[in-house]
Amino acid sequence: MPQANGTVPNPSSLDSAEYNPIDHLNAIFPHPSTLSSISKTSSALSKHQDEIDREITTLGQHQSTSDVQSVQSIQAAKSDLAELFSKVGDVRARALQTEEAITEMTADIKRLDNTKRNLTLSMTALKRLQMLTTAYEQLRGLSSSRQYRDCAQLLQAVIQLMAHFKSYRSIDQIATLSRNVSDLQRELLEQICEDFEVTFAKAEVAQRRGMLAEACLVMDALGDNARSRLITWYCNTQLREYRQVFRSTEEAGSLDNISRRYAWFRRMLKTYDDEHAVMFPAHWRMNEMLANAFCEGTREDFRNILSKSVRRADGHSLDVDLLLSCLQETLEFEHTLERRFSNTSRASIDTFSSDSERAPVFSQAISEAFEPYLSVWVEAQDKKLSTLIPQYRQQPPKPPDEDFSPQMVIPSSIELFSFYRLTLAQCAKLSPGPRLVELSKVFAKYLDQYAQEVLLFYVSERSSGQTPSKTPLLEDTVLVLNTADYCFNTCTQLEEKIKNRIDESARSSIDLQSQADAFMGIASATVRALVRRAEVDVEPSWREMRNTGWSKMESVGDQSSWVGEMLRRIKGRCEEILGMLHKQQYARAFCDNLVDSIANAFIVNIFQCKPISEVGAEQMLLDSYVLKKDFEQLLTINPSANTAPPAGYVKRVNRTMSRTDPILKTLQVRPSPPEALVQAYLIHIADKSDTNFRKFLDLKGLRKQDQSHLMELFQAHRASPRNENLPQSSALLAPLAATNASAGPTIASGIGSLSGAATLSTSNLPARFDPSVFGNAIMNAARDGVDRFGTPNLGGTPVAQTPSGAMSPPTQSQQQHPQAGHEQAARASFEIPAAALGATNLNENLRNIGKFFKRDIGGFGGRFGRAVEESGG
Repeated sequence: MPQANGTVPNPSSLDSAEYNPIDHLNAIFPHPSTLSSISKTSSALSKHQDEIDREITTLGQHQSTSDVQSVQSIQAAKSDLAELFSKVGDVRARALQTEEAITEMTADIKRLDNTKRNLTLSMTALKRLQMLTTAYEQLRGLSSSRQYRDCAQLLQAVIQLMAHFKSYRSIDQIATLSRNVSDLQRELLEQICEDFEVTFAKAEVAQRRGMLAEACLVMDALGDNARSRLITWYCNTQLREYRQVFRSTEEAGSLDNISRRYAWFRRMLKTYDDEHAVMFPAHWRMNEMLANAFCEGTREDFRNILSKSVRRADGHSLDVDLLLSCLQETLEFEHTLERRFSNTSRASIDTFSSDSERAPVFSQAISEAFEPYLSVWVEAQDKKLSTLIPQYRQQPPKPPDEDFSPQMVIPSSIELFSFYRLTLAQCAKLSPGPRLVELSKVFAKYLDQYAQEVLLFYVSERSSGQTPSKTPLLEDTVLVLNTADYCFNTCTQLEEKIKNRIDESARSSIDLQSQADAFMGIASATVRALVRRAEVDVEPSWREMRNTGWSKMESVGDQSSWVGEMLRRIKGRCEEILGMLHKQQYARAFCDNLVDSIANAFIVNIFQCKPISEVGAEQMLLDSYVLKKDFEQLLTINPSANTAPPAGYVKRVNRTMSRTDPILKTLQVRPSPPEALVQAYLIHIADKSDTNFRKFLDLKGLRKQDQSHLMELFQAHRASPRNENLPQSSALLAPLAATNASAGPTIASGIGSLSGAATLSTSNLPARFDPSVFGNAIMNAARDGVDRFGTPNLGGTPVAQTPSGAMSPPTQSQQQHPQAGHEQAARASFEIPAAALGATNLNENLRNIGKFFKRDIGGFGGRFGRAVEESGG
C-alpha cells in the first residue's frame, strides 16, 4: 500500500499491508549460522514495539484535546449567526416603515407633477393649433397672390404641424382643419401645373422663369407624387414635337434620318441648359429624366421600324450597312449621354465595368432595339470572309518583291487575323452576348477553311492550264510552317480576347482550341514534308548499302563508303533546312523525325542485304555507330549554332539508333554451336515468332536444310519457363511489319505515308524526288487519318497495325521495351487502309495530328513544354 509520501513500502517491511513474517524471518536468518543473533533481534523488536506504543499514546492524547477545542469553536459560531440574523430582521422592519412614511409624504407632490405635465401638453397643443390656423390662413392668401417662395416655407410648416394632430382627428374642429389643408394642397398643385402649362403655351418662360422656379419649391414640399407629375408633364411637352415629326410612319422617322433624331435632341438639351435649367432644382435631374424619356420613345420607334423592315413584302432584306451605321451612331449617342450624366465617364464602351460608383444609365438605352437583328450583321461578316478565302488561295505565299526570311509568315494570315480583331472589337461594342458567340463560330469556321483550303493548298501539287504540276518550293513549305505556328498562337490569343469581352454566362461557349490543334497538325505535316526531302536525298546511299557484298567481308575496316555519302547528303540538306527554321522546337522536331526515319530505313535495308556474315554484321554495327555520332550534331550543324547539342536530343538519338544494335548483335553470332544463335535471338530480339527467327536465318544465308535443326532448337528453348512471357513478335521488327502491310490496299505515297519504313524500302521509294507524288502527299497525310499523329489512342499505350490494316493491342515485347514499342508501333501504323477513307474528315485528322505533335515536341521543351535547359533537351 502506498505511504503518505507516495512511495510503495517493501513487502518485507513491517509497515506493508502484505507483510509476511515467514519471508521476513527467512530474510533475517537466511542460514542456520545466523540463529545466534536471535536474542539480539528479539530485544530490538521489543524496543521498537515500546516506541510505537508510546507514539500511539501521545497521538491519542493530542487528538482528544483537539476535539474539545473544535466543539467549542462550532458552538461560538452558531451563537454569532443567530445574533446576526436577528439584527438583519430589525433592519428590514425599519426599512418598510420608512418607505411607508415617504409614500404618505410624497403623494400630493405626485398629483401636482401629473397636473403640471398635462397642463403643459394642453398649452403646447393649443399653441400649435393656433400656429396651424394662422399658417393656414396665411398660406391661402399667399397661394392666391402666387407668392410661391413664401408658400413653400409655410407649406412645409403646415405639413409638419398637421403631423402633430393626427391623433386628434376624432375632434370635429381638427378634422375640418385637416380637410381644409388637404384641399389647399390640391389647389396649389393644380394652380402650379396650370401656371406651367399657360407659361409654356404662351412662350412666356423667360418672363416668368423666377415664379416657376419658386413654384418648383412648392412642388418639392408637396411630395414625390407632385414632383413626378410635373416632371412627366415637362418631358411629354418637350418631346411632343419630336414624336410628331419622327413618327415611325413618317419619312423623317426612318433609319436613314437617325442622325436628325439625335441632332434634334441635342438642340433640345441646349435649349434646356440655356432657358429651363434654372427653373428646376438640380436634385430633380430634369435633363436626365428628359434624356431617359427620349431614349425610351426612340427605342420603341426603332423596334417598330426594324420589325417592319424584316417583314417587308417586296423581298428586300434589311440593309446591313445602314443597320451598322445606325447602330454605331446610336452607340456614340449613348456614350455621349453616359459621359454627361454619369459622375465619372467610363474609360471605354468596350469594357464591361466602369469606374463610376453608380451603374451605367444609358448603356443600351436605345441600342437594345438592334440586338435581335445583329445576326444579320454576323451573316454579313460570314459573307465577307467567304470571299476572302478564295482570294487568299490565289495569292502567292510570298510577295514577289520581298526576300525570304526565316521569320516570314504568309501575309494573308496577318490580314485574316487583323480582320478578326477589327470585327471582334466592333461586335463587342454592339453585343457582348449571343451575337459574339455567333461571331466566334464564324471565326472558327473560316479558320478551318484557311487551314484546309489555303495552307494545305500551298504545299500540295498545283497546276495551271497546260503546265505540269508544280512541286512546292522549300521556301513555301517553311512559310506554311511559320504561318501554321503563327495561327496556332494567335488562335489561343483570340480565344482569350473573346472570353474577356463576352458576358460571363456565355464564356464557356467560346472554344477555338480545335482550330489551334488543326494548325499544329499542318505544322507537323510540313515538318514531315521537310524530312521527306532528306529521305529522298539518301536513297542512293541505301541502294549502295543493299548492293554491298556483306557476306564476303573478311575484316572490319573504316566506315562504309555509303555512310560517308549519306552523311554528306544529310548534312547538306540539314544545313539548308535548319537555316530556314528560326524556332528551336521545329528544328528539334525535324531532327528527331529525320533520325527516326533513318533508323527505320536502316532496319528495313538490313533485311534486304542478305546474306550477311558475322564480319558484315560487325561492319554494320560500326556504320550504325558512325551515323549515331554524326546525328548527335545535326541540331547544331549550322555555323551560327556554336553550342553543344541538348542532352535530351543526344539521349533520343542514342535511343533511336540503338534499335539496330540487338539485330546486328544477333547476326554477329555464328550458327555453330546452334544453341548460341538461338539464345542470342531470345536475348536480343526476345520474341516467339517462327517467322521472325526464320528471317534471321535467311539473313545469315543458311540453307533450308540447315535451318530445320535450328528451328527445332528455337521451338524447344522458347517453350521453357524462362521464355514463356516473351511476346509473339518483337517491337524492334515493327518496320518490317509496316513494309509487309504496305503491300496491301493502302493509301501510301510520298508524304502520305509520313516516312514509314515502307516508303524507304526498295519497292516503294523512287530513285529521285518525284514531284508527281509530292503534291498530294501532304493532303493524304491528313485526309487518310495518318495514325502517326492522329490515332485516338495517342494518350495511352501505342498500338501496332496488322498487315490487314486493323489495330492490334501492344505486344509483350512492347511492354518490355516501352520506348521502342511506342516509336515502332507508331511508325508501323503510318498507312491507312483504303476502306478507312471517309471514316474521319480532314479537319478532325488535322486536329488529332496537332494534338499529338504538341505533345511530341513538348517532350523536349520550348513553347509547349519545359524549358530546353531544364529538360536537358
